[in-house]
Amino acid sequence: MKKNVGSLLALYPTPVTIIGAMNGEKPTWTLVAHVGIIGHDRVLVSLDAPHFINRCIRDTKKLSINLVNEVMLPEADYVGSVSGAKADKSAVFAYDLGDAGAPIIRKSPLTMECSVEDVYNTPNFESFICTIDNTYVAEEHLNEKGKVNYETLKPVLFEFPTYQYLKTGEVIGKCLSFKKMTEK
Repeated sequence: MKKNVGSLLALYPTPVTIIGAMNGEKPTWTLVAHVGIIGHDRVLVSLDAPHFINRCIRDTKKLSINLVNEVMLPEADYVGSVSGAKADKSAVFAYDLGDAGAPIIRKSPLTMECSVEDVYNTPNFESFICTIDNTYVAEEHLNEKGKVNYETLKPVLFEFPTYQYLKTGEVIGKCLSFKKMTEK
């Protein structure tokens, strides 16, 4: 029997990302685990409304979503613990500007450069609904068919209730391969 634990957000763990946006001539970064897919052509980045980076995103209508691997975790954790209003975080990561103008972290194994299409506000949060302009992947994380290989990329996951980072695991099966088991 399951126990009702109330209205609890329980869709964890989620990928750890660093959101980047230009603050004038410099980038600013923040750690975000509230990202999601809202269609085959849209993603959502949900940020606490008072975050410094929100204004930068609203001003430029551009942001980058940089997946975090274990090598990047110390810097990622830092940019999530310090406000851009109090500290200049522009030098934490070496970066390039993507083709659409968003800052792309060189060290990140995968970056999506996005344009903000809409902002959905809820109490205390701004959720940026974005289209993906470009996706940049380190070549060592592409398979022979040119698809992202998450077995080598190994994104870090975040589990909110305990505030812990998790490693991604091993492959347990191909999608839709278990159908045969239920047809008996």
